[in-house]
Amino acid sequence: MVEEPTSDSTGGTGLEFRGGPAASAVPITVFIIWAVFQSGILGIGDTSGLVVGMLVGLIAGLPLVRGNWKAYADAIFEGMTQEVAATAAVAWLWAGMFANTIQVGGFVDGLVWAANAASVGAALFPAVTFLLAALLATGIGTGYGTTIAFVTLVFPAGLVLGTNPILLFGAILSGAVFGDNLAPVSDTTIVSAVTQDADIGGVVASRIKYAVVAAVPAFGAYLLAGTILPTSSPISGTGGGAGAAWGLLHLIPVAIVIATAINGRHIVEAVSWGLGTAFVLNVLLGFFDLVDVGVSDVLVFAAPESSDLAATFASTPVVGAFVETVPAAEAGIGGSLYTGAVGFFPLIVLTLLIVAGAQIMRQGGGFEALQTWLLETVATSVRRAEVTMVLGTAAVNAMVTINTAAEIAIAPYIRTLGRRFNINGYRRANILDANTSALGYIFPWGGGVLAGYSAMQTLPGEYSWFTAEMVVNPAAVFPYVFHGWFLVAVFLIAALTGFGLEYISDRESKEVSRV
Repeated sequence: MVEEPTSDSTGGTGLEFRGGPAASAVPITVFIIWAVFQSGILGIGDTSGLVVGMLVGLIAGLPLVRGNWKAYADAIFEGMTQEVAATAAVAWLWAGMFANTIQVGGFVDGLVWAANAASVGAALFPAVTFLLAALLATGIGTGYGTTIAFVTLVFPAGLVLGTNPILLFGAILSGAVFGDNLAPVSDTTIVSAVTQDADIGGVVASRIKYAVVAAVPAFGAYLLAGTILPTSSPISGTGGGAGAAWGLLHLIPVAIVIATAINGRHIVEAVSWGLGTAFVLNVLLGFFDLVDVGVSDVLVFAAPESSDLAATFASTPVVGAFVETVPAAEAGIGGSLYTGAVGFFPLIVLTLLIVAGAQIMRQGGGFEALQTWLLETVATSVRRAEVTMVLGTAAVNAMVTINTAAEIAIAPYIRTLGRRFNINGYRRANILDANTSALGYIFPWGGGVLAGYSAMQTLPGEYSWFTAEMVVNPAAVFPYVFHGWFLVAVFLIAALTGFGLEYISDRESKEVSRV
C-alpha cells in the first residue's frame, strides 16, 4: 500500500535562503512564537493580532532570500491565491451569516427553555448542557459562537440551579468541541476537508463514528461527575418564558444544512438553503409576535437622519422594514447577515497569510526537508505515520491557539504523509480535525477557552447575584473538557490499532460499487 512521494502540485523549490531550506520556515516560526506569546503567555485571544504576527513573519523572512526578492513576493501572492484558502473564506462567510441568523431568531433561548421545561436538576444539568451545546455547535458550525452563547445564557441558568460552575463550563466547551469537529459548516471541518482533497459531505459522514465513540463516554462522565463534584444551594431566579419554545423551530434550517451537506451538495448551496429557511422563519415568528425578531434583525440599513431620501425609504411599508434613520455618527449596516460575515474577516485574512507562509516554506525546500526526515526516521510505516499525524497536530495546536490557524499550518504535512502511505483523504481529514477541534478548547490559553472566559467576566454586571468568585479560572477547567480528551484518545488509539483506516484504493472501490 506504500507509494513513492510525489511532488506537491502547489509549489516546488524555487527559492534559495541564506541558512538553507530551514530558513524558509522563518515566517511560520515567527508566527508561532508570536501566537504563543500573544495567546499563551499574555492571554490575548485576538485574531487580528495574529494577522499582524503573520505579516511580521513574512517580512522577517525577506532579508534571508538569496538573489532577487521578487520570487519571494511572488510566492506570497501564489500562496494567497490558492483554492484551499478561497474555498475556506467563501464557506466561512456563508456559515457566519447562517449562524447569526438562527441565533437572532431565538434558537438558543429555545434550547434553554427546553432544558428548564424538563426540570433538569443541578447534577444532571452539565450532561444536558453538553448535549444542547453539541446540538447548537453542530447546527451553526462555530464552537466559539456556541461557547459565548452558552456561557452568556446557559451558564447563569445552571448556577441558579446550583450546578458546579467548573464542570458546567467544561460541558459547554465539550459541546463546542463536538460541533466544531462534526458540523459541515464548521471552519475546522471545511479546512480539514479541502486541504486533504476530500468533499465536506463525505468527511462529515465518515467522521460520525469517531465523534459518537468519544461523545458516549463523555456524556457518561458528565453524569457521574455531576453527582460527585460539589454543588451549591439553588439561587432564586427564573428561566425563559414559554414563548421561547418557538425558537426551537430553527432546528428545521439546522437539519436542512446538515442533511443537504451530507447528501453531497456544495457547502454554499447547503448553507444557502438553511439561511433562506431561517430568514423565512424569523419573518413569520416576528409577524405573529411569537419571538421578538424582525427583518431589521437580519439586515438593517441605518442611514443618517439628515438624508431626506433615507427618511422616505424608511416610511415605506416594505423597504422600511430594513431601513431606518439614525444620528449621523451611528450610520452603518447591521443585522445578522452583516455581523455574521464581518466577524470572519480577520480569520480570512489570517488564513490567506498562513497559506502564503506555507507556500514560502514549500518553495524554499523546508517542507521537502522536513518531509524527508519524517519519512526516513519517524513515519516508516502506516501506523507510525498516523501516530505522527496525531502527535504533530497536537503539538502545533499547543502552540497556535486559534484552532483553524493551527490546522492550516499543519495540513500540508498531513496531506503529504498520508499520500506517502496511500491513506484516504477522509481519514487524513479526520485525524487533522480531531486534535484541532479538541485542543483549542482544552489548553487554558486556547481561543475557545478564552472566548468563554471573556464572556463570563461580563456576567457579574448583568446579574445582581452573580459574584466575581463564580467566574471560572481557565486553568481550572481543562480536566473537565471530557469530550475533547476522549476525542484525542480515540484518534490516538485509532492510529495505533488501525480502527477506521481506509486506503485510497479501498475508498475508490466502495465508490465504484455504489454506482
